[in-house]
Amino acid sequence: MLGYRLEAIDETIGRCDDFLLDDRHWTTRYMVASTGTWLLGRKVLISPVSLRGADAETKRFAIGLTRAQIEAAPSLDEDAPVSRQHERHLFDHYGWPYYWSGTALWGSHAIPSQLAVNADLPPPPQPEPEAGSRHLRSVRELTGYGIVALGEEIGKVHGFVVDDTTWATRYVIADTGGWLSGRRVLIAPSWIREIRWADRVVLVDLRKEEIEKSPEYDPRAPINREYEVRLYDYYGRPRYWHS
Repeated sequence: MLGYRLEAIDETIGRCDDFLLDDRHWTTRYMVASTGTWLLGRKVLISPVSLRGADAETKRFAIGLTRAQIEAAPSLDEDAPVSRQHERHLFDHYGWPYYWSGTALWGSHAIPSQLAVNADLPPPPQPEPEAGSRHLRSVRELTGYGIVALGEEIGKVHGFVVDDTTWATRYVIADTGGWLSGRRVLIAPSWIREIRWADRVVLVDLRKEEIEKSPEYDPRAPINREYEVRLYDYYGRPRYWHS
């Protein structure tokens, strides 16, 4: 979806430049929108609360906000991490309850659009904001990180597969490069042991031999439940939709 044109309620506002992942819950918390010449090139955060769906054929993304609403949103400082304080200002601007207030993926809800339904509810008391969030990670930054199986590097992060209803990150796409002639495979976030940010590597709890024979990922084919069953059964891992 990177590069898709962004269609607000009343007009086109720019392009999708990046996404920010919450590496604690493997959930996409924001789209980073590049506004081009409209706001002097300023980038703004768009929450999945207002994302209305992507069209792969036209490469466009519908957003349930007006240009004026986005224009008045708090500015994003690209040189600093997104702080909880900035997130609070953003959610207060749109009148949404905070997604971090609750035990579900999106506060008290499983999907982000439900936060807009409760926009009139007052936000609960919050502790003092953190200086900066170390849990929101750029998709562009993570793409290209090395993927290390138990003891051996097996490829690079090629991209991510996201559930566009809950905005949970379902899979990391691993490109095995020259090892398996560019074969791509999917790795669930629950199979990741650690991300070493300083070394730019993702450590996975899988053996090279397992990955070598795993069901191949074809980006031209849809990821359906039949494929997911084969993938999870191959690794003998519990299925996320049964948790």
